[in-house]
Amino acid sequence: MEEKKFDVNSFIGMILIGGILIWWMSSTQPEMNQNTETTSEQKIKSDSVAFQNNISSLPSVVNDSLKQVEIQNQLGAFAYSSVNSSEGTTTLENEVLLLKINNKGGQIIEAIVKGYKTYKSLPLYMIKDNNSSFNINFGTTDNRILNTKDLFFEPSLTNNGSSQVLSLKLKVSENQFLEYRYEMTDDYMVNFAVRSQGLSSVINSSNTINLDWSLKGYRHEKSLRTENTMYSYFYYKSDNEVEYLGLEDNEVVNNIDWVSYKQHFFSSILLSDKAFNNAAISSVDLVQDEATDTIFTKKYSLKTPLELANGELNYNMKWYYGPSDYKKLSKYEGTDLNETADLGWGIFGTINRWIFIPIFGMLEGFMGNYGLIIILMTIVVRIIMSPLVYKSYVSSAKMKVIRPELNALNEKYPGKENAMKRQQETMAVQRKAGVSMLSGCIPALLQMPVFFALFKFFPTNLSLRQKGFLWANDLSSYDSVFTLPFEIPWYGSHVSLFTILASTAIFFYMKMNQSQQANMQAPAQEGMPDMSKMMKYMIYFSPIMMLFFFNSYASGLSLYYFVSNLLTITIMLVIKNFVIDEAKIIAQIEENKKKPEKQKSKFRQRLDSAMKQAQEQQTKRK
Repeated sequence: MEEKKFDVNSFIGMILIGGILIWWMSSTQPEMNQNTETTSEQKIKSDSVAFQNNISSLPSVVNDSLKQVEIQNQLGAFAYSSVNSSEGTTTLENEVLLLKINNKGGQIIEAIVKGYKTYKSLPLYMIKDNNSSFNINFGTTDNRILNTKDLFFEPSLTNNGSSQVLSLKLKVSENQFLEYRYEMTDDYMVNFAVRSQGLSSVINSSNTINLDWSLKGYRHEKSLRTENTMYSYFYYKSDNEVEYLGLEDNEVVNNIDWVSYKQHFFSSILLSDKAFNNAAISSVDLVQDEATDTIFTKKYSLKTPLELANGELNYNMKWYYGPSDYKKLSKYEGTDLNETADLGWGIFGTINRWIFIPIFGMLEGFMGNYGLIIILMTIVVRIIMSPLVYKSYVSSAKMKVIRPELNALNEKYPGKENAMKRQQETMAVQRKAGVSMLSGCIPALLQMPVFFALFKFFPTNLSLRQKGFLWANDLSSYDSVFTLPFEIPWYGSHVSLFTILASTAIFFYMKMNQSQQANMQAPAQEGMPDMSKMMKYMIYFSPIMMLFFFNSYASGLSLYYFVSNLLTITIMLVIKNFVIDEAKIIAQIEENKKKPEKQKSKFRQRLDSAMKQAQEQQTKRK
């Protein structure tokens, strides 16, 4: 190939031609006026802007296309919904509840229980600022694992009569979708359906489909100790039995009809028409230090597999965000949700349900001052219990009359070797006089269920929440008349006046009751503990224990115990000074002694026989 060489003449000719063209263009340019120049400049600028816009829009188009490809690669068939949906929320609201549902995840991101406030007078949120998460995790036939909380649903809000219906669809196509359907009426309970349509070829049935619902409970009440450690529990219904987890606990449970994340006076509940099986449930305590201003109390979580029916999901569920009130929950018949109100187990709950709730409701209908309602309720209870107090006092008076005879028996049969004989003679004297040791104990025992029932009733009574009386601004929580600059272990840093009054009243009651208890006890026998000395210690120990324990407890309960003890002292004084006639009791005992002894029961015969054999064996060992 011939090598190309540089042609100097051609290069010079090109320079000359270029110079001529430049001279010609400059010499033949027409003159332009000011307007023409301005118009040209505007056109140039306009063309420049248009060009720049086209250039800037080009990467956006390219980016959108790349984003769609990326979404398609990540979500597969469910990319359809993400491309055609957008960020946004929908609000469902009635007179008692407000729910805000996010398009992303189709889940509730705000839940406000209307008509109630926190102890700081703020709106009562059950859900806010991502403290709750609801998600369904599933696999697809193109080997992807997806979470609904990351995907966008398409919302549609309609009205069905008086109900608000929100349908959120996670679409594969217009006729293939996963739907969350919320239906709100005028209640705390909201219908919630999870169903799929046309996804049998999209959802991989060989992969487990898991429902995950977790919630970190906000602190709502003044007393963190009682809210968190005494009345906030994970409740669930399994095999027709309502159970609950411990403060820090987890289990795997089958056949669950509902779960309830209870926070003292308010609950977040999920119910299902199909029982959850192999469900992992847990409760975690989030309070590290009760002295700090804690935001959250507990974290509750549920993880359970969902079952497909003919390749599709179809669950009818319900959400409940509202008060943990016995009356309100009782209207949902067949659910047993009212058992989460925690009125006490066994006979204690029965007493609250059938006696104290009706009495309280009746008094509540006549007046609005809840402190006076507690006082009137206390009077009613003490009047009902007064026959037991009278019975106990009569038994005490009888024991006082025969006490000299019992002392004489102790002198007649001294020493451990005569213990059985002494006991036999003591029982014989009591039997002839018509006196029974149990006649004094039984009235006291019968009052104990009432005591423990009310111990549950007042702190869980929603009607008392944030209702004030005298210096107490919340009868469902502790009252405080003075704050200490330091904290006393097991007591706290505040001083509850109602607790001081209740402790003082129980001291004087026990002091007054000591003489009655001394009469009821048989004389101290050799080798046996002296119960009278133990009672003397209890007179001081019980009020101090109550002072520490009840200082952070419901002031309504302390008010009840204060008034109750005052009334009991009054009743005891009336019975002692105006009702019981000791001369009449002595005459009755003497009359009983003259009567022929009744035929012994089989139990009494066996008891006497056993004591006689023990006495004989004791005599042989001498």
